[in-house]
Amino acid sequence: MANRVALAYSGGLDTSAILTWLRETYDCEVVAFVADVGQGDEELVGIEEKALKSGAVACEVADLKREFIEDYVFPTLIAGAVYEGRYLLGTAMARPVIAKAQVEAARKHNCDSVAHGCTGKGNDQVRFDSCFSALAPDLEVIAPWRQKNWKFKSREDLLEYVRERGIPVTASAEKIYSRDRNLWHISHEGGAIEDAWNPPPEDAWMLTASVAEAPDKPLDVSLSFEHGRPVALDGERMAGEKLVEKLNALAGPHGVGRVDIIENRVVGMKSRGLYETPGGTVIKEALSALEELVLDREAFRAKERSALEFARLVYEGRWFTPLRAALMAQSETLAEPLTGEVVVRLFKGHATPIRRKSPNALYSEDYATFGPDEVYDQSHAEGFIRLLSLPERIRAYAQQKAEKLDKPGINL
Repeated sequence: MANRVALAYSGGLDTSAILTWLRETYDCEVVAFVADVGQGDEELVGIEEKALKSGAVACEVADLKREFIEDYVFPTLIAGAVYEGRYLLGTAMARPVIAKAQVEAARKHNCDSVAHGCTGKGNDQVRFDSCFSALAPDLEVIAPWRQKNWKFKSREDLLEYVRERGIPVTASAEKIYSRDRNLWHISHEGGAIEDAWNPPPEDAWMLTASVAEAPDKPLDVSLSFEHGRPVALDGERMAGEKLVEKLNALAGPHGVGRVDIIENRVVGMKSRGLYETPGGTVIKEALSALEELVLDREAFRAKERSALEFARLVYEGRWFTPLRAALMAQSETLAEPLTGEVVVRLFKGHATPIRRKSPNALYSEDYATFGPDEVYDQSHAEGFIRLLSLPERIRAYAQQKAEKLDKPGINL
């Protein structure tokens, strides 16, 4: 039985109702835990007072923006992890840093349980519960939406519940879209988005302009990297969270970073989501351009292979696992020479690298030129090709021999 619960609290309708429901259901004390991952002041202003007025015995607000970007986002970026080829894992990367800080708050306030407001259909329940299992298996996990004694079925039910108890909320019965926002991205689900035949509703987007409204003049931005990590924007060094925030403001008006995807959730069903990751898209494209310049063929292929597995682990909430740590060690090693500068052009929804340089570049005009050169003897290519194509040559000879002897040939 829970005596003191650390609740992941946003101050919205769901968690406001859950805070009171926990107190009534378990006769327990509730510590409201608020994670600031860059969702914006509109969600954070006055949240401590609100939590205490709703019955929390304490409210812990953790500023996780720098840790989120530099210890979770940038490592995932270096690993090349993109889920199902398009999703830059904005929500998935935030869950482990939040869960870790929530566990720390639970320990600080002597809680025996942790709670969250995730539904039983989504990915986040898997991510939070998996992180709690890895970090604090002794703490009980309470997920009201999965419990039989949670009787609420709609926003109207929740609104009636909180109003009866005088809990301050600004929510209304109409909630067109379900959103998750942090410094890296914002996601949109629900409403008209759920019909796959509907085009993305223009009123859903918040961080990016439509291509039709984007400026007719492109904007070039310069990103500097050290060992795969972005460290400067247009020559100005800055911390990771500041760099991402500034890039969001630059790239969003140019329509960069919109994704409309139907993805496979962890629980097995498909869902449609709209994602906006303007600054992140620019960083990803710039880093890819630097990798093309610096990584050799085998290193590039190794990274491509591990990136798929890394993305799956992050998406499923398996950040705190030995495999994720091992893959990260490989990625950090491969990223060691990724130091340089890339200029990216922002124009009409595109982020296109147009210039790149690195002291560790393997690209050389002396070797690649179509003009006269003195460093590459083209006659050497013949021997290389003969060895590379040796299996095909052997197979063809065997086929010819079989045909002469009127025997069944090798099935090509």
